[in-house]
Order: sequence, then C-alpha cells, then structure tokens
Amino acid sequence: QVQLVESGGGLVQAGGSLRLSCAASGNSFSINTMGWYRQAPGNQRELVAGITFDGVTNYADSVKGRFTISRDNAKNTVILEMINLKPEDTAVYLCNADAIVPGSLGPEYVEVWGQGTLVTVSS
Repeated sequence: QVQLVESGGGLVQAGGSLRLSCAASGNSFSINTMGWYRQAPGNQRELVAGITFDGVTNYADSVKGRFTISRDNAKNTVILEMINLKPEDTAVYLCNADAIVPGSLGPEYVEVWGQGTLVTVSS
C-alpha cells in the first residue's frame, strides 16, 4: 500500500558528498517517522538518521556533523545530505518509514522499507 523509492547513491571519493532521496507513494496513507538505515557487508543494519513528522532529528554518533536529514511532508519525501564521506560510510542505504494505512478494521500501523541504494566511498 505504501512504497518507498530511494535515489542518489553512487561512487564518491573520500571527502566527497552525496545526496540521497526517498519518496513515498501509495493510496490514503500518512507517514510518521522517516529514517535512513545502512548495512555494510557482514554488518548489522544500523540507524543512520531519523526524523519525526514535526522535524525532530536524531543521528548515529558516527555521522553527527557530517550528515543532515530533512523531509518534505507535503511531498512525502526524506533527504539525507552527506558530506565529508569516509570509506567506512560504504554501505547499502535503506529508507524507512512508519506509515498509517487503511485497514479492514480501521487504521493500521506499518513499517515500510525501500529497496536500498548503494553508497561506495573510495579511499
């Protein structure tokens, strides 16, 4: 019922910048918290940054001061601006959203994931 589509990944040199975008689409839904996670090979998925509907943000310690998350509620999009990228930032970045969708017995709360976009930072 709700789909997330990411874009903006790619290959960048250490110290470079990238901008990731995620757009939610579907019918009759609303979004609460949105966020970005990442998963590197052999590692667990970890939260990179999150943002509530009201714009309250939180970041992983490893990205504070380098990454900025923002959202446009009217367009149901979330952006992750990444600067001063490091090789250890290399991972698949996944968009996540807590959505409310119509259910047979009333509103249902669902967690939605995008397909992921690869970010590779070369040294």
